[in-house]
Amino acid sequence: MTVNTDVLKGSVARPALPARYAGLLCLDDFQAAARRHLPSQVYSYVADAAETSSSHHANRSAFSSYEFVPRVMVDITQRNTGVTLFGRRWDAPFGIAPMGLLALSAYRGDLALASAAAQENIPMVVSGSSLIRLEDVAQANPASWFQAYLPGNDDGIMALLERVRAAGYGTLVITADTAVAANRENNVRAGFTIPVRPSVGLAWQGLTHPRWLFGTFLRTFLQHGMPHFENSYATRGAPILSANVERSLSDRGHLNWRHLRMIREYWNGPIVMKGVLDARDARIAVDAGVNGLILSNHGGRQLDGAVAPLRVLPDVVAACPEVPVMLDSGVRRGSDVLKALALGARFVFVGRPFSFAAAVAGEAGALHGIDLLKQEVSRNMALMGINSLGELDAHCLRAVAR
Repeated sequence: MTVNTDVLKGSVARPALPARYAGLLCLDDFQAAARRHLPSQVYSYVADAAETSSSHHANRSAFSSYEFVPRVMVDITQRNTGVTLFGRRWDAPFGIAPMGLLALSAYRGDLALASAAAQENIPMVVSGSSLIRLEDVAQANPASWFQAYLPGNDDGIMALLERVRAAGYGTLVITADTAVAANRENNVRAGFTIPVRPSVGLAWQGLTHPRWLFGTFLRTFLQHGMPHFENSYATRGAPILSANVERSLSDRGHLNWRHLRMIREYWNGPIVMKGVLDARDARIAVDAGVNGLILSNHGGRQLDGAVAPLRVLPDVVAACPEVPVMLDSGVRRGSDVLKALALGARFVFVGRPFSFAAAVAGEAGALHGIDLLKQEVSRNMALMGINSLGELDAHCLRAVAR
């Protein structure tokens, strides 16, 4: 696929994809390119999962547990990939999942993804552990959602929500699966820790990856100074080199359903709970006023061995039919998107591939990745013999015999 710089989305000119990345044909290709582009420590932070990575691998294998049953001789020339969610029409049934420390792998990465999402009319969720101010992301894309890692006390929670609302965010995402910090031993083995610790190994990796060193790391420090965790609290958080970072980011063990009810009383817009896997929790959340759910095992980055979201999707949909049930973790192909929708999901989110896309080619890389996934969704709809996503249901799939 070639990128034409004359193509416009709205009034914004699309940046050109560097010629060296013309061979990127699917989302997985971005990971291979990012592995060459990024220092091994930074790559590990994005790519690796907790402990044995069993949940990470299970997320992908879950999709291969189903096969399509396509229809034929259907006029598919009127097919539409759009979907309505919380009263807004989006151009595709997928969005960009929240990813922390994104600006460490991609220059101003949150802004690159926010701009790309705005041009392609898909939702982008800003991470509470971002290194870019939530206000700056909202300015780049007013339709962004905000994902909160809630502070450790009621006053801190309310102060953060006031800041988020003042910035203009309408949809609030509460991540519920991070009561304690995960065992990211694979990151430690690769030399990446939080706080980030300078080392000879990291320095050598920087020198041997000059595009990242000059295009992301040094450019960030020279133009914006030391990166800080910007969105964990109502005020600016700790710098990435601070010894206080880990403690300030893991004080969530006390959170319970009372906090959700408190937030519901304050927040006027949609609230989405992310990290739910048990249908009982999903029902409690909806009864407490949540407007949507994102089934997620954090991409395998939290509890190793946690079930793949796709496997519990039908149970949660049955338990909470009145709200949109969404999904992330392991989505890489248009076929994955359609399988999730056929099992009852209203929407899916994709994380790591868009981080890699922004790392290697900034906004142009993100746009290219979104376009590739959109094309896969549309093409597979045609091959399945459907014109609208509402036609998808369990009859479109067969479970693979084991």
